[in-house]
Amino acid sequence: MSATIPFDIHHIPFSRFGTFLTVSYLPQHGKREEGLYFRTVRGGDDTSGAVFRLELMAEDQVVPYSVHPSPSSLTLLEEGGQGRAELCLPETGAMRIRARGAGIRLTLVAGSYDYVLPHQDGRYEVNHFTTEMRFMLTLLQGELAVDAPWERSRCKYAVVECSPTDAINNGTAEAELMLEEYRIQPPAIRTLASVGCFDEAVAGIKQEFDAWLDKSLPVALEELEKARALAAYITWSCVVPEAGHLSRPAMYMSKNWMTNIWSWDHCFNAMALAANQPELAWDQFMIMFDKQDESGQLPDFINDKYALWNCCKPPIHGWTLRWMMERNEWFRHADRLREIYDPLAQWSKWWMNCRDDDHDGIPQYNHGNDSGWDNSTIFRCVGPIESPDLSAYLIIQFEVLAEIAEQLGKAYEAAEWRNAANSLLGRMMEHFWQGGEFRAIRSGTHEPAQGDSLIPFMPILLGDRLPESVLQALVKAVADEERFFSPNGFATESLNSPFYEPDGYWLGPIWAPVMMLLIDGLQRSGQREVAQEAAIRFCRMASRSGMAENFDAKTGCGLRDRAFTWTSSVFLILANEYVNQPLQ
Repeated sequence: MSATIPFDIHHIPFSRFGTFLTVSYLPQHGKREEGLYFRTVRGGDDTSGAVFRLELMAEDQVVPYSVHPSPSSLTLLEEGGQGRAELCLPETGAMRIRARGAGIRLTLVAGSYDYVLPHQDGRYEVNHFTTEMRFMLTLLQGELAVDAPWERSRCKYAVVECSPTDAINNGTAEAELMLEEYRIQPPAIRTLASVGCFDEAVAGIKQEFDAWLDKSLPVALEELEKARALAAYITWSCVVPEAGHLSRPAMYMSKNWMTNIWSWDHCFNAMALAANQPELAWDQFMIMFDKQDESGQLPDFINDKYALWNCCKPPIHGWTLRWMMERNEWFRHADRLREIYDPLAQWSKWWMNCRDDDHDGIPQYNHGNDSGWDNSTIFRCVGPIESPDLSAYLIIQFEVLAEIAEQLGKAYEAAEWRNAANSLLGRMMEHFWQGGEFRAIRSGTHEPAQGDSLIPFMPILLGDRLPESVLQALVKAVADEERFFSPNGFATESLNSPFYEPDGYWLGPIWAPVMMLLIDGLQRSGQREVAQEAAIRFCRMASRSGMAENFDAKTGCGLRDRAFTWTSSVFLILANEYVNQPLQ
């Protein structure tokens, strides 16, 4: 399939597999003007990562332009004129710009101590303290003008203009500029001959994306192909290389502003890669365990610069591993099982040993962020919350550990894990099943939590491990179109709840991971028709509204970030496994 996939640069950054560099349209913020920016997503989400504002020049004036992105190149076309500039990312840390019939202006987004330094070889070094990176500017052809007056210990401002030598008189003349990021050692000197033809670089990137698209999960319906290609582009372009705290190639949540990898989103991205790219899927799955603390805890999130430990995320890793093992024998290889067994065991024990303040054998969330449902109504009151979803995840994780232990010849440990699963299941039923429903409760006092959140219904993942009456009650609740089952998927807070908010984060909006978990639970509970209908509603919404962070449950409109990888990954999985009839 062709790699010419149009997308809106206002919502979806231009980037590619294996780089921290991106080009994004940023809104006005403080002194930063609205516009198109060259960025780096190193260092996490504490900064925009903006380095240069990009503008098109004609006859020494900034001219309006339209933006035309594709996976392999980004084109700026002069409105009402012949000028154009094309950008591509040919290497991990490099961007090339080719201008024809116009020039390109780069205005430094400067902070304290940022400066531009001319080198004797004709290149310019940009020392960008704000992003803790340096950038080398190399003119490949055309003319380069740099205006960077010094003021005390930094540049007062810096403007770089690259233009063809006769851009006004000959629209076919070209200028080319290369930007390379580095931290310490400057890159080798580049020439036009050494970097090769711009068009060949673009063709190479296109070939790489086409190969990724071919490996992305197929869909049965032609009407979903456009959304499939967009999801493939988002997942492909959000992979950054191994660097710093990132021990493996990592698929970030987004290259907009959620520029980290959290310790449950990596699971969904691994799942979408499991069938056709198992090695990369394993990298996504294991990367958080590479940073595991000796206590067994996983970090909340990591990026190349640091790991955050103030919170964590729910232990869905056993569920994820089981799902992948069911679809690809590669994950059942003894080498993989040996690699994950001890880390997964320590992660499970940490919850039971370190998150049970009232010593009742039921683990707790200390904060909404620990659950992944940050501001769910069950966390409206202060204090640890015991929620049935956490016990359900751990029951599954214990069972998966038992299966792995058996395959590794650890019969005694397998029996212990099975006993732990059965014991926790019994305590979960006794603890949380109240008045015909599961209820989240306060640790210690065991008072019911507020609201009508969907989170207590996640034990549906246990399927036939639950009593039939309990299972049917869960199915009836989640499939209730007056309560949770909106025309677009599962609302995270009841549609009738006084706490419901259309854009309330976890107070109503639809989230891809919840869709994936519940649909899998419905499937395992023998509710294939409900699971399929939920998948159809979600895929129909995503194909219309894009791969947003979350969605308005009633309207289906995309909310927040429109270029989210776990949404893209879940869309690919659901469209592949459940959607095989025309969408209505």
